[in-house]
Amino acid sequence: MLFVVVPQLLTLLGCKPKTMYGNNPEAGHYYNVNGIKMYVEEYGSGKPLLMIHGNGGDMSSFTDNVPYFAKKYRVILVDGRAHGKTIDPRDSLTFEQMADDFAALLDTMHVPKAYVLGWSDGGINALLMAMRHPDKVIKLASTGANIWPGTTAIDPKGWEESVKYYNANKNRVWQTPVLKNKWKVFMLDQFQPNIKLTELQQIKCPAFIIAGEHDVIVDSHTRLIQKNIPNSELWIVKGSGHATLMEKADEFNKRVDEFFEK
Repeated sequence: MLFVVVPQLLTLLGCKPKTMYGNNPEAGHYYNVNGIKMYVEEYGSGKPLLMIHGNGGDMSSFTDNVPYFAKKYRVILVDGRAHGKTIDPRDSLTFEQMADDFAALLDTMHVPKAYVLGWSDGGINALLMAMRHPDKVIKLASTGANIWPGTTAIDPKGWEESVKYYNANKNRVWQTPVLKNKWKVFMLDQFQPNIKLTELQQIKCPAFIIAGEHDVIVDSHTRLIQKNIPNSELWIVKGSGHATLMEKADEFNKRVDEFFEK
């Protein structure tokens, strides 16, 4: 997850300015998926690798990762439902809905199965894809994910800020589609996800569970996730915060690639 972010906290979590990724018409396409037009860009060739960004972000989150992986993978970048260029006018949003979108996208693109790399909320979606659509995931790498909200999963100070923002705005009437969408995306992390440990135990594919040494995800929570996924590995990235894939990009790319390859 991108820990139930208050909008002004986005910069603190490592979100970067827009790059060519997400704004490249030569690589971009829209696909009709579950009632929305999902925006996708592709780079490289080889084994398919789906990259899923975090809350409030878009595919540009993987700016430091695409050049490395595109040398040997068919990198599939996607703006998730209600994010980036993928517009969703509905009032609510769930992680299960988003995971189903990504699985349906692969079907629409005629990709039988893919490696999946997810950051933050994208890491949650990677886990849910493996649970709900096990035939679509070869291996997954999930960094900075949580499986429930609250202080047992999220850094208490960050969670308190998020709760404060929620309480200050829960009765507010948002006047524009943009503001309504931002609130919907914020609410995604306020009461979700709600994944049981017994559900994690059903994951069949190899999983690489990652978090930063100074992540907003509580260390014991990350370790609990990994402990309950059979055939999984754990990596706590030294010296990194939540944005492991940006802060330690070179090491991150190499370690994830090695996990996918072995």
